[in-house]
Amino acid sequence: MNGDDLAGRPPAPTGPMEPWPDTVRWQPISRDLIWVELIRLGIGLGVALVVLGVAWALAGHWLFGAAMGVALLLAAWRAVTIVRAVRAWGYAERADDLLVRHGLLVRRLSIVPYSRMQFVDVSAGPLERAFDLATVQLHTAAAASDARVPGLRPAEASRLRDRLTALGEDRAEGL
Repeated sequence: MNGDDLAGRPPAPTGPMEPWPDTVRWQPISRDLIWVELIRLGIGLGVALVVLGVAWALAGHWLFGAAMGVALLLAAWRAVTIVRAVRAWGYAERADDLLVRHGLLVRRLSIVPYSRMQFVDVSAGPLERAFDLATVQLHTAAAASDARVPGLRPAEASRLRDRLTALGEDRAEGL
């Protein structure tokens, strides 16, 4: 046991993403996104249960009842992972790039250089608007490198969009 373990701090990183880089100040997203995702899950589960229930009533086969049980178990597992997944989201603004982290089992760290951004998009669906949330989507020349930051308050989403756009234009002029 070393001094770090005794102080209650985690041991030194063992890989490039274990844990997330601690040299930056991570900004969390709103916990209200948990409710948005749980409602989406509930809607999907409700539709699946209605379809399975009607099929079970019409066909009378026990497999439809078993499928309903499996759907309920999977939904309960997904509800737990939604809470943990939303807490894993974060972003950090640095001098030359934006870092976006997310994921539980498969952790993902996206680093988007400001000079590579083509445009920044802010969107909010009906559920997000009901909870006063928005998503910032970053678009780059490489489609695979697009990153998004969900669960932001509209004022923060607008601020981030404007800042990223201004920094992107400044860095692109220097190329």
